[in-house]
Amino acid sequence: MNESALRLDGIRAEASGKRILDGLDLAIGAGQVRALIGLNGAGKTTVLRVALGMIRPASGTVHVLGHDLSHADRSVWHRVGHMVESAFCYPELTPRQNIENSARLHGAALAPARHEALRLAEILGLMPWFDTPARRLSLGSRQKVGLIAAMVHTPDLLLLDEPTNGLDPLAVLGFRTEIDAIARRGGSVLVTSHHFDELARISHTVDVLHTGRIIAEIDPRSADLERTFFTIILTHDQTEGASA
Repeated sequence: MNESALRLDGIRAEASGKRILDGLDLAIGAGQVRALIGLNGAGKTTVLRVALGMIRPASGTVHVLGHDLSHADRSVWHRVGHMVESAFCYPELTPRQNIENSARLHGAALAPARHEALRLAEILGLMPWFDTPARRLSLGSRQKVGLIAAMVHTPDLLLLDEPTNGLDPLAVLGFRTEIDAIARRGGSVLVTSHHFDELARISHTVDVLHTGRIIAEIDPRSADLERTFFTIILTHDQTEGASA
């Protein structure tokens, strides 16, 4: 496997006194798109938040682009893009202003970032609303703003939580094209989603998160990804129940 762009080892994390992650191991290589799937409450968003340093795990280590998370400086985070839980989209600003601010926060040169923002806005179908205050945008349009803000600085590592929520079909096609382009240039992507068909089209590997850890890895080209997922969950629970 290529050197990991993101590696989580033995991660344990809790929320409100409940253990969410229990010895989770996960690694993403350069040029790889990995999808993380699980039942509601399985901890998919928690994995992303731990990887980004938003949540400190009770134990375990995180390495981002070859750097221990505890020692990752600004230069490392400039190479990371993310959209977790909600899109980067201040309601009083336009999409153009939101995206340019995101580019600045990531240390990107403004001229190429503006060019990239326009290119992505065209692909995702955001151009007609590019200078409209975000508070007037639909949920899907705000989602597009968040996606562009996450990608405008051409990150080496991209973490996305339910990225296609609210997107129209043409925007979904554009999103697929961009994820493929990121992987082809050697970038790495970790994505969560409930849309199994979409994950099958964009990911190289699908990891099943259950009982706080990865219990299986699925080939996204499987004939029926959704059926395979539920069979894995059911078999795991039956086996665990029998051995309890």
